[in-house]
Amino acid sequence: MTAVGGRGPVGEARPAGAPTVLRVVLGKRLHDLREAAGLSFQEAGRALDVTHATIRRMEKAEVGLKIPYVEKLLRIYGVDDPAEVEGFLALTREANRPGWWHRFRDVLPEWFSAFVSLEGEANLIRAYEPHYVPGLLQTEDYARAVLRAGQPHAPEAEIERAVAVRRERQNLLAREKPPLLWVVMDETVLRRPIGGPEVMRAQVARLIEASALPHVRLQIIPFAAGPHPAMYGPFHIFRFPIEELPDIAYAENLIGASYFDQREDVSAFLEALDRLCAQAAPAHTTKAFLGGIRKEI
Repeated sequence: MTAVGGRGPVGEARPAGAPTVLRVVLGKRLHDLREAAGLSFQEAGRALDVTHATIRRMEKAEVGLKIPYVEKLLRIYGVDDPAEVEGFLALTREANRPGWWHRFRDVLPEWFSAFVSLEGEANLIRAYEPHYVPGLLQTEDYARAVLRAGQPHAPEAEIERAVAVRRERQNLLAREKPPLLWVVMDETVLRRPIGGPEVMRAQVARLIEASALPHVRLQIIPFAAGPHPAMYGPFHIFRFPIEELPDIAYAENLIGASYFDQREDVSAFLEALDRLCAQAAPAHTTKAFLGGIRKEI
C-alpha cells in the first residue's frame, strides 16, 4: 500500500480517490484468489481485456473496483458459489461508496483522506508527536491556531471546514467500541505556545480529561529523557481487527505523506515507538505532569 504524497497512478483504470479500508481488503482478497488460481497479472488482464497494470492496481486499491470486472475475475478465479459471489459484490459496492470525509474534499488532501479511512477502521492507533497535540485530542481553538499557522493565507471559511474535519474525526473516541489510542508526545508539544495562554490551558485540560479515558493512553517524554530513536519526525501506526490488513505506518511531511505496510518497514517504526514508551514517563504519571504544566501557563 506504500503511497507517497498525493500522486496517483495513471493508466486505463481511473484512480478513485483515497481508498477506503474495505477496498484495500478486497484488493488483497482478489490478489489471494488470483494466486490460488495460479494466474499471473498478465493472464488475468487478458481475461478482462485490460493491461496487467490494471489488475495490479485493483489489488493495491489504487483504483476503484468496477462491479463487472470483479464479477468476471471471480469466475476466472474459480469462485462459482452464487452466495459467495454476491457477498463479494455487495462488499465491492460498499467499498466504492465515499467515506464521510468525501464531503470535505475541498479542504482535505487526498493523501490525508487515506489516513482518515485507516484511522476509522483501526482498533489500535499508536502515535509519536514531537510538535503538536494529535488531531484526535485537539480542542477547536487549538486546532484553529495550528491550522492557521500551517495555512497563513487560507480563507477563514477554509480553516473552519478543516476544524470541522477534526470534530468529525474525534467522534471516533466517543463511539461504542472505540480504538485504543496510545500517544507519546514530546514535552516540547506542551511548552510550545499555540494560540495564547487560554487556548493552551484549555488544551492541557482536554489532555487531562482524555488521559482518564480507559481507551486512551498518553505518555510524555520530558526534556530530561534526552535523545531518542524517533527524533526524525511524527508518525502513526495502525492495527486492524481484519485478517487481511497488516499493520500500517504513516509518516507525514510538508507536502504529503508516506504509508508503509511492508513488515520490515513497520517493524522499524514499532521498535522506535517501543523504545520511546520505555523512555517516556509512565502513563499513570501523565495527569500529574500535565497538571504541573497547566499551572505554569
